[in-house]
Amino acid sequence: MIGGADKSAAPRGLEDIGPYVLIVGAVLLAWQIVIQPLIQRAPVEAAIRVAPGSPIALRRAAEAELIAGRNDNAASLGRDALSRSPFDVRALRVVGLTEALAGRADRADELLTLAGNWSLRDDPTHAWLVEHRLRRGDYSSAFAHADTLVRRREDIRPQVFRLFTTAAIQDRQRALPVLVKLLAARPPWRSAYLTGLYDGTEGLPVAASLAVMLQATEAPLTTHELGEFYEQSLHKGQVEILRTVQARLNRPRADTAVANGGFDDPTAPAPFQWSLLQKAGAAAEIMTDDLDPSNSALRIEYNGDASGAIARQRMFLAPGRHRFRAESRIESGDPAGYLEWTVTCATGGASLASVSAVPAGNVGAPEWKAASMDFSVSTACSNQWLELRGVSLDRGSPLVTWFDRIGIISLD
Repeated sequence: MIGGADKSAAPRGLEDIGPYVLIVGAVLLAWQIVIQPLIQRAPVEAAIRVAPGSPIALRRAAEAELIAGRNDNAASLGRDALSRSPFDVRALRVVGLTEALAGRADRADELLTLAGNWSLRDDPTHAWLVEHRLRRGDYSSAFAHADTLVRRREDIRPQVFRLFTTAAIQDRQRALPVLVKLLAARPPWRSAYLTGLYDGTEGLPVAASLAVMLQATEAPLTTHELGEFYEQSLHKGQVEILRTVQARLNRPRADTAVANGGFDDPTAPAPFQWSLLQKAGAAAEIMTDDLDPSNSALRIEYNGDASGAIARQRMFLAPGRHRFRAESRIESGDPAGYLEWTVTCATGGASLASVSAVPAGNVGAPEWKAASMDFSVSTACSNQWLELRGVSLDRGSPLVTWFDRIGIISLD
């Protein structure tokens, strides 16, 4: 019958095959989900067999070939991986390293610089760039990549820190300014690096140079960092380095023998700053003067039961004659004879001078009275202790005294 074709035999429409397409797509998606862990974690040979066209599998194979020393295979596989995933940093790194091994250093530098710019977390790339830039004498770039490494990995800090220090020693004029710029940015590893300089003997001169050069930046050594430098210099017997840096920085003031003699400068670093030694029967505190709120002073409570230092400070007096002077005011009791100022040589402990810290009388009066003493320092005594000491006289009753305006002047 004309026009009477069987409509049931007509081709199916898209609406009829749609469900089958979805089923096939779901199967393929499920397969991809299943094989992804295999591609990423299975042995390289297995990953390649399962997904020979996967950029991840190809990149892993390239890395394995590079480690095995098969440079040409690594280069070919790495380029195949990049052709499928152009922004794969690890694949780009493999290709760059194969270029370096092939002797094409400039091409390797281009590729690995690009990889380093793409990822701050690719350690092998930044490690190669550090070494390569150092060979070229490009400290700025080399140290920048080294900074990237030590910000992320504490385990490699010792090696990178040695690199910084060695460069600063061997090529001071070029390397030190770059290192200073890096430290002036206050990286999270700055304190660890500065502390590490004191592990041996060669780091102290580098630390001295850094202290001076950082002073001219917006991030000079903190009070703690500078105090650590001074303490380490003293511990290593390098008093001249200590004095030189103090004079250059004027921290604390180099023209004042006693640091913070007015008890109003908490920024003076150790070992110059006062140490207050609390003990049974004695208490020392720097606080606001109860009769003059604008003034800070040292307040001592002492009952005469225990002897020894209550407050002390390290000094670095030049050889010659000197005069010590300190003022005191009695709040309660009669401390005359129970407290004394002493100067001793820190190297050997020889006594240089002592004087009663509080003149007799004037109990409760608002006036300050001065005590003084003259003494000499020999060339053999490079540093000294200034101490306020208690004298044990078994008094047993509390004494309260204030001290201020402590100073020493040269008589030569």
